[in-house]
Amino acid sequence: MNLSFWLNGVYRHDEVEPDTMLLDFLRDKGCYSIKCGCETSNCGLCTVLMDGKPILSCSTLALRVEGKKIVTMEGMQKEAEEFGAFLADEGAEQCGFCNPGFIMNIFAMENELEDPTEEDIKEYLAGNLCRCSGFVGQTRSILKYLQYKKTKKREEAAE
Repeated sequence: MNLSFWLNGVYRHDEVEPDTMLLDFLRDKGCYSIKCGCETSNCGLCTVLMDGKPILSCSTLALRVEGKKIVTMEGMQKEAEEFGAFLADEGAEQCGFCNPGFIMNIFAMENELEDPTEEDIKEYLAGNLCRCSGFVGQTRSILKYLQYKKTKKREEAAE
């Protein structure tokens, strides 16, 4: 079947089988940041943004992205590096396996919530699984990152 969509800002036309999962399709297109960690839609490792909203690519048929804008970590390298520095500073990256899906959810949260509290962050990220930690370091890094972004926005507005 024919499929037309945007992938990381590039309009694409592709052929896809009706039963192909988005995770497999995107990995075939070179988006290796997307991982399968559970095969039950419970870990968040396969999170991508579809029209700015986080979705689980392991439980979404590729054909569902017809006409949509899909963004993976490969399409947000600069932003991922910026946030990744905060993770590293807090010692929160550990093995790094969960980071891509986790980071994609952070970017979605940043766009959806004006000034998230620690409780908002915990609720928003409840679908992400990290086998290395209890999200203490990650939560600290998110709070510091959001404060940095808020300060940066104020400074830019003042210029």
